[in-house]
Amino acid sequence: MSETVIPRRPIVVAIWLVFAGVVGWWAAFSLTMERFHQLMNPGAAASCDFSVLVQCSTNLESAQGSVFGFPNPIIGLGAWIAPIVVGMALLAGARFARWFWALFWLGFVFALCFVIWLIGQSLFVLGTLCPWCMVTWSVVIPSFFVVTLHVLREGVIPRPRVQEIADRLMVWVPLMTIVAFAVVAVLAQVRLDVLSQL
Repeated sequence: MSETVIPRRPIVVAIWLVFAGVVGWWAAFSLTMERFHQLMNPGAAASCDFSVLVQCSTNLESAQGSVFGFPNPIIGLGAWIAPIVVGMALLAGARFARWFWALFWLGFVFALCFVIWLIGQSLFVLGTLCPWCMVTWSVVIPSFFVVTLHVLREGVIPRPRVQEIADRLMVWVPLMTIVAFAVVAVLAQVRLDVLSQL
């Protein structure tokens, strides 16, 4: 009599999703409150304005800060709920269909593309580093790696070899994240000469 194999719960992935969701949501909430403060007090500096280089005001007041006709942080207020819910569901033992993981992954594809665009706008157009924006970048980038590898090992592409490779690569997410952060840091230094302004 064959034994039923119970798939292991992705505890680390679940905990990361909840953590990233909470951090990302808090950053979006903080930026939203800063925007409200600006609207109620025109000309007032935001609490996250530390210098000409490190500030939120320029980003929030720019066209790039309201790409879809409303402040970008509002997107985060809604979107970051998803990884929190998915992470908590995984911790509770939930299992999701391949189509669900595919849609969830597409959400992070959009998030990463949007963040890459915003990083480019901050560094090469606005010439600023927004603290709360950087917090968002710092959780979107590793979350994309985690979700991409997880959906692959969950069989969204039903090939055992792909699943095996994705499973092995999961331990390299911290290094991939550090490399991605390093690329952003080098671009910031080359474009804005950050070190000389600290």
